[in-house]
Amino acid sequence: MRRRDFITFVGGTAAWPLVARAQQQAMPVIGYLSSRSPEDTADLLAAFRSGLAEGAFIEGQTVTIEYRFARGQYDRLPALAAELANKPIKVLVTTGGELSAFAAKAATSVIPIVFTIGGDPVKLGLVVSYSRPGGNITGVNILTTTMETKRLDLLHELIPQAAIIAALVDPKSPPSDIEVRDVEQAARALGLQVRILHASTDEEIDAAFATIVREHIQALAVTGNPFYDTRRLKLVALSTQHKVPTIYQFREFAEAGGLASYGVHVQAAYRQAGQYAARILRGAKPADLPVIEPTKFEFVINLKTARAMGVEVPPGLSARADEVIE
Repeated sequence: MRRRDFITFVGGTAAWPLVARAQQQAMPVIGYLSSRSPEDTADLLAAFRSGLAEGAFIEGQTVTIEYRFARGQYDRLPALAAELANKPIKVLVTTGGELSAFAAKAATSVIPIVFTIGGDPVKLGLVVSYSRPGGNITGVNILTTTMETKRLDLLHELIPQAAIIAALVDPKSPPSDIEVRDVEQAARALGLQVRILHASTDEEIDAAFATIVREHIQALAVTGNPFYDTRRLKLVALSTQHKVPTIYQFREFAEAGGLASYGVHVQAAYRQAGQYAARILRGAKPADLPVIEPTKFEFVINLKTARAMGVEVPPGLSARADEVIE
C-alpha cells in the first residue's frame, strides 16, 4: 500500500466514529412524559413507536426518545416536565392523563406538545378548540371521563340484582368531580344506590375494599384514572379475592383477570399520538393539527372470571361484547 493511501485509510477509519457520533447527535429528540410506569404501559409504548415509525421515525435509528415516568406519583410531574423542557427536544409527548399535559404546558410555551388525556381539552383550557387548537399543544382525547355512565349501565346489566354499587374515584385526578357527577346521575336513572369511595394511595385502595366487604356492596365500577392503571394487578387481585364483580376502563384489566372493561381502543390512541409527533418533527405546527377523538370502543368480558365469581353473564350481553375471554 502506498504511503498516501495508507494515511488516507487510517485517517478515514479514525473519522468514522466521529461521523457516527455526529449523525447520532443530529437525530431529533422526543421527550416522553407519563404519569404511569413503563411496566404497565409496554403495549402503549409499542403503539406509540408504531405511530412514529409510520412517519419514518425509528427509535435509536432516526429519533431519540427521552423518557420520564412519574409511576402514579402526580407531584413528580412538574419537575419531570421541567427537566425535559430544559433538554434539546423537538416535541414533548404527554401521556397518562391531564396532569401530565398541565405539567408540560406549564414547563414550556415554545416546545410543541402532543397529549393523550381523558377529559375535554377545551374545557380544561389546554386548547382553544378541537379544530384549531392554537398555541403549542394538541393531541388525542381518549374520552375516559365520558365513559362512566356507559360502564355503569353495563355493570347493572351484568349484576342486575345489585341494589347498591360502589364507584372508586381518585380525588387527586382533575376529572374526579365530573366522574362522581356522572356516576351519581347514572345510578339515579337506574334506580341504584351508589357509594363513592375515594382512593389515591395503595392504603386507601385497601381501605376501600374493606368498606365494600363490610357493607356487603355487590358490585364496583373503577373510574378511569392513570393511578388506577398503575395499580391494575392490585385492583384485579382484590376484586378476585373478595369476589366483587368489577368493571374497568381498559381491556388490559379484563385481560389481567378483571370481570369486564369498556373504553376506547387505547393502543390506537397512542399510535395516533406517535403519528402526530412524527408530523411535528417533519414541520407541522400543533396549532394546525386538530385534536383527535377516537371512534373505536371495546367491551370485553372475562367469562373465566365470571364463572369464578358466580356471575351469570346474560347471553345477549356476551353477544354484544367485542371480545369474550374464555
